[in-house]
Amino acid sequence: MADSASLSSELAGRYATALYELSVEAGQLLVVEGDLKSLKSALDESADLRDLATSPIYTREQQSDAMGAVSDAMGLNGLTRNVLGLMAGKRRLFALPAVIASFEEKMADYRGEVTAEVTAAAPLTDDQLAALSDALKASVGKTVMLNVTVDDSIIGGLVVKVGSKMIDSSIKTKLAKLNNAMKEVG
Repeated sequence: MADSASLSSELAGRYATALYELSVEAGQLLVVEGDLKSLKSALDESADLRDLATSPIYTREQQSDAMGAVSDAMGLNGLTRNVLGLMAGKRRLFALPAVIASFEEKMADYRGEVTAEVTAAAPLTDDQLAALSDALKASVGKTVMLNVTVDDSIIGGLVVKVGSKMIDSSIKTKLAKLNNAMKEVG
């Protein structure tokens, strides 16, 4: 199963890289980015579109025709339309969400941005978000986009993940460490 996941990721990376490079050459980078954002929203909102992309019951022709109709209805750029047609023709639409995610990563690199996954015990104020963003920017040297989720089970504090680095200052973790320390002593 891990082999199929890495194959899918590798496949998505190749499609995203090709689309990115073609977009740069054509001077259509921001247009294609907008197309992919629209497609991502459409995939999130439409169970039928997700089913079309992932279900093996549809033929290549049915997927190609449907993606052509979706492209027309959404007014997608020629580059985006061609990649969707190619993916449908090769029965690789299942990788579309991963292609979009990989393209988003390339755009973040292009802009010098990095995304931080933040878990907080309660919603953060605008001032707290700004302070956290500034502190992370000083630490990583790039503009930081915050993806904040609220999880009251951490009791207090924050869990921040940027790339492969994680900072866990949650009270839940501190209590667990204290509990373990007390078990060692007793």
